[in-house]
Amino acid sequence: MDDDDTLYTIGALARRTGLTVKTIRFYSDTGIVPSTARSPAGYRLYDIDALARLDLVRTLRDLGLELAVIRRVVEREASVPEVAAAHADALDVQIRTLRLRRAVLRAVAKRGPSPEEMDLMHKLARLSDDERRRHVHDFIDATFGGLDANPAFVEMMRSAMPELPEDPEPDQVDAWIELAELTQDPEFRTAVRRMAEHQAAERAEGDTTGLHHDLTETVRDQVGRALAAGIAPASAGAAPVVDALTARYAEVFARTDDADLRRWLLIRLEVANDPRAERYWHLLSTLNGWPVPPSLAPVFTWFIEALRSR
Repeated sequence: MDDDDTLYTIGALARRTGLTVKTIRFYSDTGIVPSTARSPAGYRLYDIDALARLDLVRTLRDLGLELAVIRRVVEREASVPEVAAAHADALDVQIRTLRLRRAVLRAVAKRGPSPEEMDLMHKLARLSDDERRRHVHDFIDATFGGLDANPAFVEMMRSAMPELPEDPEPDQVDAWIELAELTQDPEFRTAVRRMAEHQAAERAEGDTTGLHHDLTETVRDQVGRALAAGIAPASAGAAPVVDALTARYAEVFARTDDADLRRWLLIRLEVANDPRAERYWHLLSTLNGWPVPPSLAPVFTWFIEALRSR
């Protein structure tokens, strides 16, 4: 007899496929792999096509497909390539979810949070990219909305959105969670709103000089050298540094370098020198995999103290 004409008992089919009799009977009862015929004694018999169909079912099950999907394949309602592509897409989502869970667990192990904090970490980490962006846009709207603040700075904030990688490191998850908590902090929101109001007031008085990167670089270089030399901000040695910097500010803002300018500059620096604002950018850099900029807090703290002492 040709192999194509051979009929197999359910036991023989089990031996050839490695599946249990119970599993084959289940597939047969549900119509996924029906029997081909019955023996005179009433036992189920299966032909070579049933064997091939059973091999396909086993392979698809090993790949994690559900029985409803497998039924569509064996009944030719869906092709194997179509099902494979859809299932691969679903696995991509599952893999990303598992990677995220792993990163959250490692961040939890590092932080040692309370159960409530751990629940918050899990919820925040599961937000989609769009939800994360919306979260930060809401923060920007709440702090800069309705004000004619520095447009270049606001645009820079809107263009720098949190992007959690597909396979984040624990410190990136930790950075996103801290960033989300920071942007919801009422005190921080109030401080940023004050900065925005100060920017808007200066623009109303004619300040359209932008982000002042050149001034920041000048302060960093000159105060950095003073810090490296161990010059105290209230000492006589700080005076030439302060004089050079106030002269530069006067030049940029077309003002006279006098006591009024120094009072104005002190207020300006005190409003802007909130360590949480710098922390915002450091967290965003960690989260997005950007180089974390060096802290300027010591530099501007020195400059503020030097101005106060005079």
